[in-house]
Order: sequence, then C-alpha cells, then structure tokens
Amino acid sequence: MTAFNQHPGRVFRVRDLHELLGLPAEEPSINVTRSRLGRLVRQGLLGQPGRGRYQKRT
Repeated sequence: MTAFNQHPGRVFRVRDLHELLGLPAEEPSINVTRSRLGRLVRQGLLGQPGRGRYQKRT
C-alpha cells in the first residue's frame, strides 16, 4: 500500500510494482504479489482499471 500512497493515481502492473519495490522478479514471487493485490481489490482498497492493472481507490 505504501507504493500506492506514494504515487496516488498511478496505475501499476505487478512487474512494475516489483521493480519499484526492489522485489525479486521470479514468477513465484510475482504470483504471490498478484494474489495479495487481488485480495486488496476484494477488500475495496484497490481498484482494477484494467486486466492486470491496479490502482488505489479514491
């Protein structure tokens, strides 16, 4: 959520988010992040303006 708070209005792809946070870019790590982002979407904290894209809800 910190990355979304620091860049309000920006739409992130999972790989872009990994790059920004300095996380490993291996597929298992990306899948975990994708799962976490999906959970945040279901909780209403993030929106999904397009397939594979995530943005903080206003």
